[in-house]
Amino acid sequence: MAKTLNRTWLKPQRIFCAGLLAAALELAAGPVLAGDCPGNPDALGTSRTLVVDPREHPRVGGMQYPETLPLKDHEVVLTFDDGPLPPHSLQVLDILARECVKATFFTIGSMAHAYPQDLRRVLAAGHSIGTHSQTHPLSMNRMPIERARKEIDDGIASATAALGDPAAVAPFMRIPGLLRAKDVEDYLASKGIQVWSADFPADDWRHISADRVYQLAISRIEAKGKGILLLHDIQARTVAALPRILRTLKERGYRIVHVVPATPDRPKTPTSPQDWQTHPTSDAVASAHWPKVPRFSFAHAGTLPAPAISDSDLRDGKLFLLPEAFSGSRRFVRGAVPVPEESPWPRQSAVVEGPATDTFPVPAQNIFAIPEKSVAPLKAMVSLPHHAKPTLRASRHVEEDDNVQSISSDASAAKRSIPGSLPVLRPGFH
Repeated sequence: MAKTLNRTWLKPQRIFCAGLLAAALELAAGPVLAGDCPGNPDALGTSRTLVVDPREHPRVGGMQYPETLPLKDHEVVLTFDDGPLPPHSLQVLDILARECVKATFFTIGSMAHAYPQDLRRVLAAGHSIGTHSQTHPLSMNRMPIERARKEIDDGIASATAALGDPAAVAPFMRIPGLLRAKDVEDYLASKGIQVWSADFPADDWRHISADRVYQLAISRIEAKGKGILLLHDIQARTVAALPRILRTLKERGYRIVHVVPATPDRPKTPTSPQDWQTHPTSDAVASAHWPKVPRFSFAHAGTLPAPAISDSDLRDGKLFLLPEAFSGSRRFVRGAVPVPEESPWPRQSAVVEGPATDTFPVPAQNIFAIPEKSVAPLKAMVSLPHHAKPTLRASRHVEEDDNVQSISSDASAAKRSIPGSLPVLRPGFH
């Protein structure tokens, strides 16, 4: 009897405690403004909570997809992959708690199985928990779909077992290495799971310094002005760079947004389709895609008079028809005259000639006269070929200059008299 009474009394107590825990988690999941952060009035804080419906927008992240989260200018979403892994994941949680910042953690199933208590700390702090496969294979873009499904399902099952509540696992997933594949994306969409890429990484998985992680994170955020930042909570360099990243975001006027999935009790945040576009078009600029046109209005509805043919000075206002179209591919029949093809447009009638009032003077002929330069006549001498016979001389007693022989126009077909050249000595007479 006593045992029955204890059970009867403990049941409502258990329900009451569960209600308190749910209320505490709901309070922790809400936005915490900078001034409301306990012990740190100058904290960065979480400016707002964005509630999304994964089925309406199954893929987000400007690095790979045409859609990303509907953020305003200078809004950033923090995401962490590959945890939990002590002590680094716990240090990241402490840093975020000091700044009252909420983030999204994509846990690996094997890590959730190994460190379930640390994953429960992530949930208790009010962060969103998505999945990152079971074993983090860097081959989901080429593995058989059956194996990819097992990686996805096992990762969700391990996270659910660690947290003890299926509702605690958000329907968010980031594919390992961002190595996307259509079959994998289609499978996730069929299960109502939203695939997360990113808008800018900090490259903290590479062997670089914490200062370099900070520089890459801030420079890439500044270049885009808003978006999803990809980090890893298992790296010591990330732990060292994170406080400086958050402090710089605060100094430069950035705000942190926490993303949670929509539920029957938590409706989605109202947005427009353009808010999700990675590169939204502005109404002030004409789009390159028809039929959208820029919005403009005419200053007045006045019209201009149409010009008359006589207004032009071509052929005194006459309108001439173009030549008949003719197909060169027609075969000609001997003795027949080819007939031009009919024009596809109606023939135009001649326009009545109007009065010609404008005249132009006829240019004088001397305008086109070009004076010629006088050149002194020169006599050219060309050497004879070896087979040509030289012209007979009148006397054997001649001067040395007679070794050069003049070529007459009728000496042979190969001899020519060329005016304007210098004398050329004939070969064989030196």
